[in-house]
Amino acid sequence: MNNPYRSLFDQPGTRAFVLAGLLARLALPMTGIGIITLLAQLRGSYALAGAVSATFVLTYALLSPQISRRVDRHGQRRVLPLATAISVLGMALLLLGSGWPLGDWSLFLGAALSGFMPSLSAMVRARWTALYRGQPQLQTAYSLETVLDEVSFIAGPPLSVGLCVAWFPQAGPLMAALLLVIGVLALVAQRGSEPPVLAAGEAGQVGGSVMGLGEVRLLTLLMVAMGVIVGTVDIVSVAFAAALGQPAAASLVLSAYALGSCVAGLVFGALRLNQPLHRLLLLGGLATAATTVPLSLVGGIATLIAAVLVAGVFFAPTMIVAMSLVERVVPEQRLTEGMTWLLAGLNVGVAAGAALSGQVLDEGGAQAGFTVALAAGGAVLLVAVLGYWRLRERQTAPA
Repeated sequence: MNNPYRSLFDQPGTRAFVLAGLLARLALPMTGIGIITLLAQLRGSYALAGAVSATFVLTYALLSPQISRRVDRHGQRRVLPLATAISVLGMALLLLGSGWPLGDWSLFLGAALSGFMPSLSAMVRARWTALYRGQPQLQTAYSLETVLDEVSFIAGPPLSVGLCVAWFPQAGPLMAALLLVIGVLALVAQRGSEPPVLAAGEAGQVGGSVMGLGEVRLLTLLMVAMGVIVGTVDIVSVAFAAALGQPAAASLVLSAYALGSCVAGLVFGALRLNQPLHRLLLLGGLATAATTVPLSLVGGIATLIAAVLVAGVFFAPTMIVAMSLVERVVPEQRLTEGMTWLLAGLNVGVAAGAALSGQVLDEGGAQAGFTVALAAGGAVLLVAVLGYWRLRERQTAPA
């Protein structure tokens, strides 16, 4: 039987840009947790560590779509090195501020500049799209990228924390910056697979951001709500396991969530479904909302592992469908920006979910924390229904 993932790499240069993108995308999950671990060790304040890390995450969420917009206009080769240089400069300032008496302002300024980090996930997806636009292989490529995103968020945080603890406090963020530089330089060196840019005459006619499109706003909101679920599962699972006196079991719970999502993403990418994307979006929203209900009913580690495993099964397919829809609704040469908005929305949702569930945990305990995921599931369903109607109307509208 033909392996659809193996056939993706029949095109020359694909293995090289996937590897470069994987190295560079590790920087994002390594940086946020690395900042927290670094400052908690050197400054002894989780409040300060959380605030500086949040500055990085929010700045990244706001700036990465703007960087991607410039990539669409000028090309990855011209934009990515500059954005990466600013990000690395910010990280250097943050690391210096953590070890030298420069004041807390240096930490926040360094975190904000570090937020110039480009969205490497969007850059690699844009290369796949340039190769396979309008072909069945594109869904498989998006599935592969979603799984690699999961892998980076599984491997990145423990790698960063381990370096900070075992080597020296700045080691995690420092390694993140190094991987970012290596990955970006390797990616931009591959000119043959770089997506085309806007022609000189088109650049002045494209108007504002693709967020002006209602479909992009809806899909970004969908990713925010899905991110809230992920952030809630991360935080509440740790608290739930600790409340039962089994703190080490939290790693099993989070691994189950990631495993469910990775396996489902790989299977979904290998399928050739004949259903229209707006219907798949609705089904994904229904399933995502339904699988948050058991989270509020769990009574032990075993049932929690089962619940998050099922919840993870529907995360990757829904994200793949959302990315495929963006590819359909945004102009061809503005795809990188459109994808980056969705990825930025996901990151904002994860941060918001962690913050909201943390507040609920403090007030109502571990079990109550899952109500945040339940509410976010309802939001996913609502946005999916709205997206279904809008996208169905778009598909049936006369040309």
